[in-house]
Amino acid sequence: MILKSCTLVPLHILQHASLHRALLPSLLLLLHAWWGSCHPQCLDYKPPFGPRQPLAFCKEYSKFGCCDLKKDGEISVKFDTIMENFDYSGYITCGKYIRSILCQECSPYAAHLYDAEDANTPMRILPGLCGDYCSEYWQHCRYTLSLLLEDLGSPPQFANLTAGIEEDRRKFCDFLELKDKQYCYPNVLSNEELNANLGVVSEDPTGCLELCLEEVANGLRNPVAMIHADDGTHRFFVAEQVGYVWVYLANGSRIDRPFLNLTRAVLTSPWSGDERGFLCIALHPRFSTVKKAYVYYSVSVKKEERIRISEFTLSTYDENQLDHSSERTILEVVEPASNHNGGQLLFGHDGYLYIFIGDGGRAGDPFGKFGNSQNKSALLGKVLRIDVDNNDDGAPYSIPSDNPFLRENEARPEVYAYGVRNMWRCSIDRGDPITGQGRGRMFCGDVGQNKYEEVDLIVKGGNYGWRAKEGFSCYDRKLCQNSSLDDILPIFAYAHKLGKSVTGGYIYRGCQMPNLNGLYIFGDFMSGRLMSLKENVTTGEWQYSEICMGRDRTCRFPKLINSYYKYIISFAEDESGELYFLATGVPSATARAGIIYKIVDPSRRAPPGKCSVKPSPVKIKGKLIHFHPKEEKLWLVEKQENTREGNKIFKIPRGQDRGPFKRRGGRRLKLGSVRLVSPNGLSDRGRVEIFILGQWGTVCDDLFTIKAGTVVCRQLGFTRALVVRKRAVLGKADSNVRILLDDVECEGGEKSLLECKRARIGKHNCSHSEDVGVICDVSFSPDIFFL
Repeated sequence: MILKSCTLVPLHILQHASLHRALLPSLLLLLHAWWGSCHPQCLDYKPPFGPRQPLAFCKEYSKFGCCDLKKDGEISVKFDTIMENFDYSGYITCGKYIRSILCQECSPYAAHLYDAEDANTPMRILPGLCGDYCSEYWQHCRYTLSLLLEDLGSPPQFANLTAGIEEDRRKFCDFLELKDKQYCYPNVLSNEELNANLGVVSEDPTGCLELCLEEVANGLRNPVAMIHADDGTHRFFVAEQVGYVWVYLANGSRIDRPFLNLTRAVLTSPWSGDERGFLCIALHPRFSTVKKAYVYYSVSVKKEERIRISEFTLSTYDENQLDHSSERTILEVVEPASNHNGGQLLFGHDGYLYIFIGDGGRAGDPFGKFGNSQNKSALLGKVLRIDVDNNDDGAPYSIPSDNPFLRENEARPEVYAYGVRNMWRCSIDRGDPITGQGRGRMFCGDVGQNKYEEVDLIVKGGNYGWRAKEGFSCYDRKLCQNSSLDDILPIFAYAHKLGKSVTGGYIYRGCQMPNLNGLYIFGDFMSGRLMSLKENVTTGEWQYSEICMGRDRTCRFPKLINSYYKYIISFAEDESGELYFLATGVPSATARAGIIYKIVDPSRRAPPGKCSVKPSPVKIKGKLIHFHPKEEKLWLVEKQENTREGNKIFKIPRGQDRGPFKRRGGRRLKLGSVRLVSPNGLSDRGRVEIFILGQWGTVCDDLFTIKAGTVVCRQLGFTRALVVRKRAVLGKADSNVRILLDDVECEGGEKSLLECKRARIGKHNCSHSEDVGVICDVSFSPDIFFL
């Protein structure tokens, strides 16, 4: 749905006592100079909410709006104070107008009616009214304007102001009117298109759920895990692939001393895509009393690669640091290859430690007759469950008495489930906050082989099919047709057109975003897609919806952004159940390009005060490093209507029109020259266009990565690409522009995209909705010049 404009220039200059009647005509001309798109927003620059208790005065906003019972009471008192100036007949005549105007603070569109979309600019004094309603108000109760204004400044100031406009209907309504007839009051209440899905997660025309993000940490080296201690401190612990774990406090600052430093022991490399390294950390569910942590990392022992699960004890001197000398190996598993290391540790609601190990690597699980995953005598390709309580004086762990294969010959007793390939990121459902439904369920993303990625619901004794099956499809047909397979199908699987490496997520059970409750949010490491599943509790089926970033003004709230780095490494929830994901722009264990994003629904929030927390104090040794966001807020231009062709286009700034043209010094462009077409006129970002055969054309995003983006940016004189934007996020070409390149795969050192592996020029299977964009590093390289 395309929302029409509805905002006006702020009337803050009316608040100055020096206002003269001579300035009024100029002021009225300014009233219509600034326009923006409507979306629900309150005067505190936050989304609307459903009050916990029905409102007593502004009752029409009891279901959804911007007032709680306290604010409703304040408005009621103000109304009563104003109405003390009226006799009975005046009360009957004017009370309805005064009440309606005052209650617009409670409207879901209060920010638009008061021109308060931007926290950096003053808002209107009174809400914007529709012309007919304003004329009616002027006809019956024009002299009440001063009563509405008198508590906003000195009475003489507003007496002088109102005296100049109360007698003139035109001036009166120019002061109060909002010119957009659909979104002024009271028309905004009857706009069916606007209010049909009010308070529901917004969707773009393709059904993609529009959410926003808040950056909460940055400068991390492949952040692979984020956990909390569940001890009331609301700290969170972030692990980097190189072997560091850092402590972040509830205020966003980081302690300068690492919680854990295993960089000397961890086996990894700076190469992109290396799956080895520090992969996970889990704190004991009673961490405040047991004070133990468990880690999962790659290690080399006598040139043999292994997975190591270790136990550490909290330092007696610092509650934000583990005792590095306390490491105790719980379990080691030999890795026959360097990939498919698995890497998840978590404690279930039963108090047991669950360990998720990959199938051993290579392709197709080629180990033995049936592969490691179907072999219950091997620990690879399994979900393990062990008991690590009461282990100080004996074996490092024991076997829970109800483990499913405890009494099966040749089966390892640790095995809880099998037939998994390479599960990457699993989570436990907290359960519905009211009914408890779903509590304890275990969700996992299992990375696929050639065709499909899947999401599984893990149950005791379950066989998840690999290598017989990949997703819902047969992989090894002989094993797949075996009647004894009895495998559990995924709740969802997707083809490699959507992504090639699933990153499992969480069921949202937080407080701040009630619309998202019950939504399973996950992603894909390779494509950068954010995705969601919603359970139909009647049928048990899961409905898929993609998640996209809110465009235009949807994310224009303080601290929110609508862009993120592509490589989604992991998901996390904080102590309150709010949801995050960890991503990087450079998938290397040594690159400080990792960022943690908090997921935010801009359409609805919880009532004020409902989700407030008071973190327990934390004793700090060392220094605090305060957080400063680095991710620039990427404002996307609003789509404009092309009436000639009937389709949507992006405006192209002057100087970036299409067709052959010359560069510096009048030299003609070379074959393969590139440019960035930015709707905002920015030189360091925009849609990628390439010059071939005398014309400019676009590039599709199917296989386009940061390496290909670097080729583009270096051609233009920048040092590197910061991030690649897909699915036309940085602009969509109109139908007159050809798509010239598709399936582009670069190594990063090529001189132009034409030297990269690619489809034949002009051959593609995409549309302009898949045009790729790039954001380049703003620092230019002195060694690179324009063609």
